[in-house]
Amino acid sequence: MSPWLITFLASFLVWFMVAAAALLARHALLPSLVAWVIAQLLKWLHHTPRPFELNGAGTFTLWAKPDGSFPSGHTALAFALATSVLLHRRNLGLIFISAALLVGTGRVLSNVHYSVDILAGAAIGITTALLLHRLHRFYPK
Repeated sequence: MSPWLITFLASFLVWFMVAAAALLARHALLPSLVAWVIAQLLKWLHHTPRPFELNGAGTFTLWAKPDGSFPSGHTALAFALATSVLLHRRNLGLIFISAALLVGTGRVLSNVHYSVDILAGAAIGITTALLLHRLHRFYPK
């Protein structure tokens, strides 16, 4: 796989998803922000070195901070966004789910996350989106 494609998947695809959601499905932005904050708090509480810190290999991202690997914040954000869109606009949501899978794959291929980081990020994103969707339905405006 091309290093440029891996860099795009790992670093930029999630931000294209955010921009698309801002235009097409604004309701998806809050769960994404909450999922990202949860992931950052978990990183802060449980520091796990990133793969590139341990294996000495480079990364395919434009920047790579040694701020902890577990869980993947990019993946949490991407899956929260995708799940929220899926709950409201099924066809568009399936495209977003595919993109979220590519984000997670790109994070592993770029040597900044382990597979378990991606699974945890996806679980955080999906759970956050489902809980906030349920709360919104229970407490409408």
